[in-house]
Amino acid sequence: MEATTNGILVKAQAVTKVYHTDEVATHALRGVSTEITAGEFLAVVGPSGSGKTTLLNLIGALDAVTEGRLEVMGKDVATMSKRQRADMRLHSLGFVFQAYNLFPVLTAQENVEFVLELQGISERRSERAREALDQLGLLEFADRRPTQMSGGQQQRVAVARAIASRPRLVLADEPSANLDGENARILLDMMHDLNVREGITFIFSTHDPRVIAYARRVITLVDGRIDTDVVKKQDTDVNKE
Repeated sequence: MEATTNGILVKAQAVTKVYHTDEVATHALRGVSTEITAGEFLAVVGPSGSGKTTLLNLIGALDAVTEGRLEVMGKDVATMSKRQRADMRLHSLGFVFQAYNLFPVLTAQENVEFVLELQGISERRSERAREALDQLGLLEFADRRPTQMSGGQQQRVAVARAIASRPRLVLADEPSANLDGENARILLDMMHDLNVREGITFIFSTHDPRVIAYARRVITLVDGRIDTDVVKKQDTDVNKE
């Protein structure tokens, strides 16, 4: 699945998301419009309940828009079949979850290989998994299971799993939430490097100032609406404090 010819990976037009619980309607997003182009390193920020995780879930086709139009890589997500959405998630997107979501009975390498296997990739599957782990500084932990690794190492395995298939876009939901300062810095350095060297687009939902410092664009949501959308000055230096 390709991006549109002008490099836009995500285009949201007046996107609204309403959740219904019994007779209560909760507006998670209220008319959000934005465009995200290939190669961005973008943070979606805001207080709890502002709609940032909802926006990532919609972009990742994990949930459906209530009103408005959302295009991902040139396709209107609402018109895609369940199978097409699953294929997009599997082959074009990478996901990094706050809870890691690793399989505890599998080694780091097996966790990465599992996604490649789901994608039907057989050629060089083991080698590609090891390359991804190496990119994240984890090759020496390839044969360890999640319980034998620290939280920071597990989160890096999750990133390796997300990038092993070389997706165009990685969605990361609070990736640094469970990490101390040093592990957060290591993880962000590595994701920033993947963005620069591999051209992988990253979209984070976060309230962590450490992630915000790395981002080159910051969208702030308040009560389900875009409050500010700031593109930082392009600079090769990254604030790692």
